[in-house]
Amino acid sequence: MNWLRARVTCRSPVAFALAISFIIVALYNWRFWNEAIATVPLTSVNNVLFVVSLFLIVLFIHAAVLLVVPGKKTLRIVAVFFFFMAAAAAYFIDTYGVIFGRDMIRNLLETDTQEATALVTVRFALYVFALGALPAFLIFLIRLPTVGIKQEMLQRLTFVLGGLAVVILLMFTFSAHYASFLREHKAVRSRLNPGYALFEAAKYFHSTRSNAEASYITDASAAMRSRSGAGGVKPLLVFLNIGETARGRNFQLGEYARATNPELSRLDSVYYFTNTFSCGTSTAISVPCLFSHQGRRIFDVSTAKHKSNLLDALSAAGVAVEWRDNNSGSKGVAIRIKTINYAAHSDSVLCKYGKCFDEIMLSGLSEAMRNIKQNTVIVFHQIGSHGPTYWQRYPERFEVFTPACHTGELAACSRESIVNAYDNSIVYTDHVLAEQIRLLKAVSEQIDSLLIYVSDHGESLGEKGLYLHGAPYAIAPDEQTRVPLILWMSDGYRKRFSIDDDCLRAQRSKNLSHDNIYHTVTGALALTNDVYNEGLDILAPCISQHRSM
Repeated sequence: MNWLRARVTCRSPVAFALAISFIIVALYNWRFWNEAIATVPLTSVNNVLFVVSLFLIVLFIHAAVLLVVPGKKTLRIVAVFFFFMAAAAAYFIDTYGVIFGRDMIRNLLETDTQEATALVTVRFALYVFALGALPAFLIFLIRLPTVGIKQEMLQRLTFVLGGLAVVILLMFTFSAHYASFLREHKAVRSRLNPGYALFEAAKYFHSTRSNAEASYITDASAAMRSRSGAGGVKPLLVFLNIGETARGRNFQLGEYARATNPELSRLDSVYYFTNTFSCGTSTAISVPCLFSHQGRRIFDVSTAKHKSNLLDALSAAGVAVEWRDNNSGSKGVAIRIKTINYAAHSDSVLCKYGKCFDEIMLSGLSEAMRNIKQNTVIVFHQIGSHGPTYWQRYPERFEVFTPACHTGELAACSRESIVNAYDNSIVYTDHVLAEQIRLLKAVSEQIDSLLIYVSDHGESLGEKGLYLHGAPYAIAPDEQTRVPLILWMSDGYRKRFSIDDDCLRAQRSKNLSHDNIYHTVTGALALTNDVYNEGLDILAPCISQHRSM
């Protein structure tokens, strides 16, 4: 075992940082370099030199980050962290095409243990061992020289300043290339591992820290009040379903070629809106945004938890509000609302694989509905089609499309089997929604009701080499941003508000988004406030006898 005691002496911390950075930039970034070269084909000497300059700049950035770390021992620890982080990121980038933007960082930190476990596969373990653990072990075999603090600081400073001069020279020399690369190929540079993830993580933690001390603010302008003529003998009941990872293009109701909505397609008064877009590409962004009146363009998730939202406003107005969760929590939306968490239930029929199927949220619902005496909103936060273990989201009897991928290691499955498993999860969601409608119909003599279903975001299933979700919104593909939106209402609700069916059907191809949900739910309960926007209320133009203030 003498080789374990053998130490390789490195000439300086600068040489150490350069060696570590060279290995990571060259060996852990094959997708980045593959896509970068695709944007600048190596068909001319000038293009080849640009790619070389890009390599040198990326190498310098990573080495400079390491050299900011003071002390040899700390430098070694940070280098180990670099290898493990780069190894894990390389797995997700190579396997799923994941982009580690700020929203993805937030999504990873806010996911629950069971969701995270689904992503840990044999291949992931091999990446972490081969690209993380082994290089980390070798780092401890390297001896850094003992030099004076002044000499070491001078070496580091000389490298950083000299490197900056070279970077400026290279960017000036290839200014036309960099102008195009940096402006038109944002998706490519977001593949840089681990540099881009570190940059986005720093921005995330900075925004989180800056808002950590903010106090809860009640938005006075959002205070609800009833519209005139809003009274009725029956209480109003709204079922608001927040789907998970359901993409609009895989719904039969939206003209998908497969029968993924066998039950809803046979029911009357079901409206499907074909051009609906999400607020974000992750649950951590979309769910808080969906319940905010601000809209996607000005919504700030870092401050959202400190502000009142739709559910707070409804509750303050005397509406009974309940959040039923079969996912990873409300992301701060329901922290002041009655919440029932089903994710950890152990029902022998409806729970399997450490999670429960979404029907678990209907347990005891029929009895509870018969006791409703006031206007009520029940939110169902589904596990829906959360991947990559799509086959775990539905009972076996709903596996109608085969063969279905039965592993979270998507690289081991054909794309056809991945889509089959995903579509089966949509079939099950269809069943859960149809069951809710049947429950609402059963109490139609006592309650006027409305059901809304909208997914938090979509999902990539291999298009353009991408899987899962969480891409930065500005470059996210349609598969991750176009979501299903379904509306159903009871006959009593329709008559009560004189809903024009032809008008509502004409709305189905209109461009809609999560921005519409706050205003549609508010209007559906015959309420209004200072931030209510009738133009964003899907139902408003279809009420024959217009509700006045």
